[in-house]
Amino acid sequence: MPAEELMSTAVVFIGGHPPHPGVLAHLPQDRWVVAADSGYDHATALGVEVDLLVGDMDSVSLDGLLDAAGHGVTIERFPTDKDFTDTELALRAALRHGPSAMVVVSCVGDRLDHSISALMALADPSLAAIPVEAWWGEAHVTVLRGPAARVIGGSVGETVSLLPVDGPAEGVTTTGLLYALHNEVLHATASRGVSNVFTEPSLTIEVRHGALLVIRPHALRSATAAATPEEPRT
Repeated sequence: MPAEELMSTAVVFIGGHPPHPGVLAHLPQDRWVVAADSGYDHATALGVEVDLLVGDMDSVSLDGLLDAAGHGVTIERFPTDKDFTDTELALRAALRHGPSAMVVVSCVGDRLDHSISALMALADPSLAAIPVEAWWGEAHVTVLRGPAARVIGGSVGETVSLLPVDGPAEGVTTTGLLYALHNEVLHATASRGVSNVFTEPSLTIEVRHGALLVIRPHALRSATAAATPEEPRT
């Protein structure tokens, strides 16, 4: 799709526990919102209007479902027995609308398998043409698929982890981190990229081949601390 035809950022709310309320300040104003099942309840609880609701509707509240119907939200209902999770259906639906970028909003739930599956889905090759990021509780996730380079903001002293998905990530080079990487290979089965530290207000990362999840596990906590003025000393 030509760049001039791309729509606004697709924001996808998925199920699980409610997202961190602080995420609202970081969502783009120019957005088209998709909710996966109970993600509808999470979005509306934050005051976010939903454009499309997808899923088998086994976790959205009855009030939420009635609210969606009453407000003219497009609803795509799927059978419970299906080949894709509601999260993947929502990502596919968002992609069909040709967004310029995608932001996924979630939180750590009580289904480890669903959480891992959803995080892996962020790096699906079908999403490679657009920037993809996620807010996962107080964590922020940036997806980087090579060949690519990205500058990612943070705070000095903040923890960040680089986790390869979909095989090894090759040619990984960083600046602005305590443990710099120089044209290295990160393997999905090893912890080489875990628990690095910002030494500058932003890091630069380059990946020649493969996909990385760049995870700032305390992003919202760090943002709150940075925005809070210091108390004057007495």
